[in-house]
Amino acid sequence: MTERNRRRVFRTEQLLRIGASAMHWHDDALVIDLDEWAAPIPKRICGTIRLTPSSFPGRAFALDRLGRHVWQPIAPRARIEVSLDQPALGWSGTAYMDSNYGSEPLETGFRDWTWSRAHLEQDCVVMYDAHRRDDTETTLALRFDSLGRFQSFEPPPIVSLPSTFWRVKRETRATSAADVVIRNTLEDTPFYARTRFSSKLLGETAECFHESLSLDRFASPLVQAMLPFRMPRWTF
Repeated sequence: MTERNRRRVFRTEQLLRIGASAMHWHDDALVIDLDEWAAPIPKRICGTIRLTPSSFPGRAFALDRLGRHVWQPIAPRARIEVSLDQPALGWSGTAYMDSNYGSEPLETGFRDWTWSRAHLEQDCVVMYDAHRRDDTETTLALRFDSLGRFQSFEPPPIVSLPSTFWRVKRETRATSAADVVIRNTLEDTPFYARTRFSSKLLGETAECFHESLSLDRFASPLVQAMLPFRMPRWTF
């Protein structure tokens, strides 16, 4: 998550290089070569991540009525293999890959959103709730099968979860709050939280990954001043 200027970015149809790190497609897998420094305590992060999608839905979804913000589930279900040299860590498991892009800053279009994805025994479920600046909302509830086919379903009710240390509001969709068991908070910042919990979805017990994003918090001058301490900025 190091910010670099345009002179350190190189892109082709099969390759994206930013600084010393790069990602490229090799056969059916996305290979990511990492060569970075952690922040705020400098530590090397070097190694390789290999992500092999099981399918490509090939569909993008507009998050606003004018199409200025788009979310694309590139690979709702994939296999991941992580091999790090520094630190010496490695693991493998089930993964997910998506992309957000648009023609204006996120904080211009939205106040906040919550997102979650859950891997069922065979399928992947993704739910999105976004609150726009014009006081309208976007709600998506999608189920993807192993071939990338998807269908919408009626989302369960919204239930509140405990706030984070930074008082970021967390909520998700579940039949009841009793169905949600928080395993751990993976990331806790003044404007963003990522959480792992178990829940019941579509008749199955599933492990879920969830994010809460407050773009009101993100746009505040104080948070903007704090960002370089977590995301180093190289100007050369």
